Amino acid sequence: MKISVIIPVYNAENYVTQAVESALQFDEVFEVILVEDKSPDNALEVCRNLENKYERVKLFQHPDKENHGAGASRNLGIEKATGDFIAFLDADDYYLPNRFDAEKKLFENQEVDAVYGALGVHYYSEKAKEQYEPLFGDRLTTVYKKHDPEDVFPGLLNMKGSFGLFSIDGLTIRRKPLLEKIQPVFKTHLRLHQDTEFLLRSSYYLRFHPGILDKAIAMRGVHESNRITQVDSNKKKPSITRVMLWKEVNKWAESEPAIPKDIKIHIKRTHRSWEIANSSVGKKWGMILKYLITDYKSIRSGLYNINFRNNLF
Repeated sequence: MKISVIIPVYNAENYVTQAVESALQFDEVFEVILVEDKSPDNALEVCRNLENKYERVKLFQHPDKENHGAGASRNLGIEKATGDFIAFLDADDYYLPNRFDAEKKLFENQEVDAVYGALGVHYYSEKAKEQYEPLFGDRLTTVYKKHDPEDVFPGLLNMKGSFGLFSIDGLTIRRKPLLEKIQPVFKTHLRLHQDTEFLLRSSYYLRFHPGILDKAIAMRGVHESNRITQVDSNKKKPSITRVMLWKEVNKWAESEPAIPKDIKIHIKRTHRSWEIANSSVGKKWGMILKYLITDYKSIRSGLYNINFRNNLF
């Protein structure tokens, strides 16, 4: 295996060395690609030092050297990658020694396009643990049992009951089918949740197989300045970003003729539910009344969704 590990770097001078060295522990890692995204801290200099220290580390910036977000940075990393497989890692996260144990065996089967595994949680400080433990706890981010590849896409859409989740930190994917079937790879206009949109879309086109699900193969690093952690823990902002996410997923689903009608309806209703949840109080009641009259099942499916109910008022 020749794996290219892609690490977008933003405001992570204190963490990126650990991320890089956790990837370099594996002989299968052919290269570690750092994409520095105009960090406000000293991350660029740290990345330069890592490139000088390790032969397998390659550093890139966007052509204009401006900030473009994690999605655009991952796209640039994929463009520069030369390995047969792509793995992702956030700059404040890190791999565990078992990261590619399942992948080495599963990818012997040429029909396997991607392998996913479980993600654990590491709190970098007591303050971070106190602040964010209610959000993450010590739980694994994982899929609860092994599923056939055709069940992954509807499972991520919450159409398979208690399915679970996986993170791109735990995903390894063949580069060739990724480039052939998933374009663009990451939607750059989504500044948040572009990884979730990517997982949904790619799991429809590619065959995702379960790897190690009962223990972590990588760790999510949680600290006070983690941008996505701050958004996920905020009771107001998540609904705004979720509306944007599901709007994009719905737009894609409507443009893809092969997606079954029941799945398209489910996606549309999920999008509507988040739109209602993000509306002002007066507009909420108007939208609820509208869907009760014109599409009762749509609002009913939303009311059964705990995330929607939590964000309703």
